[in-house]
Amino acid sequence: MGNYLNPGNEGFCRIVNSEIYVDKTGMLKYTNKVLNTMQSCLCVSRPRRFGKSMAAAMLAAYYSRGCDSRELFAPFEIARSTDFRKFLNQYDTIFLNMQEFLSQSGDMDGMLDLIRRSVLWELLEKYADIRYFDNTNLTRTMQDIYGKTGCPFVVIIDEWDCVFREFKTEKGAQEQYLDFLRDLIKDKGYIHLAYMTGILPVRKYGTHSALNMFDEFTMLAPGPLASYVGFTESEVRGLCERYGMEMEEIKNWYDGYSFEEEPSIYSPRSVVSCMRFGKIGNYWNQTETFEALQVYIDLDFHSLKEDVLSMIAGERVPVNTESFTNDMATFRTEDDVLTLLIHLGYLGYDQVNRCVFIPNSEVRFEYVNAVSVSDWGEVSRALRNSADTLNAIWQGRSEEVAERMREAHFETSHIQYNDENALSYTISLALYAARNFYTMHREPAGGKGFADLVFLPRRRFPEKPALVVELKWDKNAKGALEQIKRKEYCRSLEEYQGNLLLVGVNYNRKTKAHECVIEKAHK
Repeated sequence: MGNYLNPGNEGFCRIVNSEIYVDKTGMLKYTNKVLNTMQSCLCVSRPRRFGKSMAAAMLAAYYSRGCDSRELFAPFEIARSTDFRKFLNQYDTIFLNMQEFLSQSGDMDGMLDLIRRSVLWELLEKYADIRYFDNTNLTRTMQDIYGKTGCPFVVIIDEWDCVFREFKTEKGAQEQYLDFLRDLIKDKGYIHLAYMTGILPVRKYGTHSALNMFDEFTMLAPGPLASYVGFTESEVRGLCERYGMEMEEIKNWYDGYSFEEEPSIYSPRSVVSCMRFGKIGNYWNQTETFEALQVYIDLDFHSLKEDVLSMIAGERVPVNTESFTNDMATFRTEDDVLTLLIHLGYLGYDQVNRCVFIPNSEVRFEYVNAVSVSDWGEVSRALRNSADTLNAIWQGRSEEVAERMREAHFETSHIQYNDENALSYTISLALYAARNFYTMHREPAGGKGFADLVFLPRRRFPEKPALVVELKWDKNAKGALEQIKRKEYCRSLEEYQGNLLLVGVNYNRKTKAHECVIEKAHK
């Protein structure tokens, strides 16, 4: 086994032997299907901690010559495929983790030279008896080996885009790197599969892409690989049964990434950590602080901040993903920022309606942290104080609640503060902390009508009171409470009787004052 040539199956063995391994070997059926075809170049981009390196290790274990992986894959889906043994351990496999080479190099020339020398060292040692045209030229050496042995290559590149994350503004270095990859892979008959994985899609520069031979599978359009982006609903449900976790709670906290081909996708890192530790928490981004998100949402684009706030409140925002140049430095419009956040996993993408949204509670927590410490005026203060606002409701301090609503009051270009919908939007932000204890419903079916907002305590917090919130505009808060009672909004909440708070809120346009009345519901 080599470090870069035929690295074997040890990496995948460690993954499979971990406490939790979810079978994703079905992806090999697709790579086997495209071997030695015009579709044999794949670029698969996903956010951090979504199993990119795991997939690369799986491919290396399956295709690498010099090891026998039959027993390793026998318990898994790929072993039931008719082509399982046909391609198993039949290819000279080159595995490159680009971050490793970048970390050991001072510049792009040094990085590319290190890659060439490292791979050539192992190729020339394994095939020492072949007569080479130029044993300092990597692509010609691979061609000579294939010509003599008839054994094709599989090339696997992990962290392919690290150059664009580390050399964000150095266009010359980026183009030099892309030209190296093109020379290594494009139109090479001896390469039967090229698989690259990273966070970003293939980088474009000039009028074309140097790597236009790649089929791309991204967070915008994962296509037939959608079920391998993360954990599916059925996979997570199975883990919940195994570890005795509540599926409803897990879904609320970690679900949200959605594709036409797979409606519910979960972050693998988050779910695995939650199961192992038996506790819901924010695990996905533990290796990267919220300041990484803050850099992008603080950029000065028209309506970007307003759109972020509306998404924190649960709204969806239209986006045009076409102008994104697939790097982390070129932002010409707000849409470019939002598109990058899709690729980074900070936003989900609705392919049908072409809009973005914050996928789940775990990610929303990162936005709240970022906004809370940013200079976003009253909104930052309202989010920091949302726990106090919630406590004030629980304790019936209506005047304090009204003051907190005033602090959260703001206008946006697309949701003007001039109706009950906008008031609902503001209150959703002021009560952000309620998401830690409640499932929030906007205008759920009640008795003879609909309440504006209903907060139902999660199973872990049965002691918390349910909240029914009715909003008024240029009327009065007491009238809001009377409407709750008159229209019997609480009829469907009988299980919460005795632990149910009614909250009436009114906004007066002339005085610009918020009024709040809180009352405990009686049977």
